[in-house]
Amino acid sequence: MTRAAPATWRSLMFVPATGEKFVAKAHTRGADVVILDLEDSIPPGEKQAARDALPKASATVGQAGAEVAVRINRALDLAVPDIAAAVMPSIGTLMLPKVMGPEHIRLLSEVVTAREAALGMAIGHTRLVAVVETPDALPLLGAIATADPRVVAIGVGAEDLSTELEAVPGADLLYHFGMMVVAAARAARIQPMGSVGPFADFSDLEGYRASLRRSRALGFACQACIHPAQVGIVNEEYGPSPAEVERARRLLAAFDAALAEGKGAVAFEGQMIDLPVVERARRLLARAR
Repeated sequence: MTRAAPATWRSLMFVPATGEKFVAKAHTRGADVVILDLEDSIPPGEKQAARDALPKASATVGQAGAEVAVRINRALDLAVPDIAAAVMPSIGTLMLPKVMGPEHIRLLSEVVTAREAALGMAIGHTRLVAVVETPDALPLLGAIATADPRVVAIGVGAEDLSTELEAVPGADLLYHFGMMVVAAARAARIQPMGSVGPFADFSDLEGYRASLRRSRALGFACQACIHPAQVGIVNEEYGPSPAEVERARRLLAAFDAALAEGKGAVAFEGQMIDLPVVERARRLLARAR
């Protein structure tokens, strides 16, 4: 199986698969990805109803062009029927919670492959997002990120991890583990998901914006969110701004002109340009496209 097409997401918004009013409006929120949740937002007695809702819900939330994902359950007796229900052409990604290690990823990928084959789908259609939420998996972030060619993003689950650590989620706690995620993801050439700020608190949107701005500067690429009010902020802070795009274009033009003139050093708007700066500008433009 070849490596999955890379993700270029900014925002991923959760909606409960059985939450009809949330599902009905999800396509209007502007999220790059809508995640139909089978896990935390679905009570134990409603898991099968949530699975049954996926075909209709995926068509509804994806009608404006957002990618459709499904967050499955961790327990294997739930995960296998979740995968059987979620693998379909209209669903492009599965989010895997509480990932234990690379073998866990490979096991679930095998289940996905069998389901794709049974449905006559292209093998590799379904991408994976790995979420680490337990302390024992933290040292395995690098191995998890490279475990399978389906994996396109990795993050830590701030709330669950904080609970396991008996700590309060916040920048002090999340900075260290967040930078581990960024390093693991960038080494694997996949997207680092998350931030070093609060996940569940949508009462202070300006504080949320500030934490995302800091997180993007630290290397994060995309963020999952639970409230529609967060989506636009994530898109603005994790996506290149028009000013950034224009500056990157000017920088590359200046660099190319200097090369054409045989110059070894290039000055641009008060700073010297070297190859890492040029590469960042190229990546920014690629992300903008």
